[in-house]
Amino acid sequence: MESPIPYGTVVSGGETQTISFALRFPQPVEEVWAAVATPGGLACWLAAAAPFEQRQGGEITLRWLDPDEHGAATVAPGRVTGWGPSRLAEYTVDAHGRIRFELIADPGRAADDASGTRLRFTNELAAPYSAALRHLAGWHQHFECLAEALSGRSADWRAWNLERWRALHGAYERAR
Repeated sequence: MESPIPYGTVVSGGETQTISFALRFPQPVEEVWAAVATPGGLACWLAAAAPFEQRQGGEITLRWLDPDEHGAATVAPGRVTGWGPSRLAEYTVDAHGRIRFELIADPGRAADDASGTRLRFTNELAAPYSAALRHLAGWHQHFECLAEALSGRSADWRAWNLERWRALHGAYERAR
């Protein structure tokens, strides 16, 4: 399956791995912000967020709604470690480390193009490189869900299928 999401990267820093994605969405910053920085938006493509204090230092717990390869759902309590309304949302949570979304308005290239959004995503986690590849495949699949959610179709977590994750993980392993 061809992905609308460009492949991400992992940079190894010894015991810390940094996953990065550079994405573009045709929706304006306000819509992408609502998807990455509100409980309702996050639940459409990533995780339930409760509690979620939308401010620097606020409490957050992310409950992934999709099962991992062992059938378990991840629950990750943590803190909001970066917050700049409509531009920066950063969460540092158990099991996933520092998760950072940076949004930049991206004007259309042609006169009739609407403004879109560039999303720079990083995930710093203390894990071996092999674990980072699993996370990379997971983020890729979730960003496919984000693209769908921004188009008005929320993820159907009951129909979540690990086959897509396995295909992405295999592609990332082959590309190492």
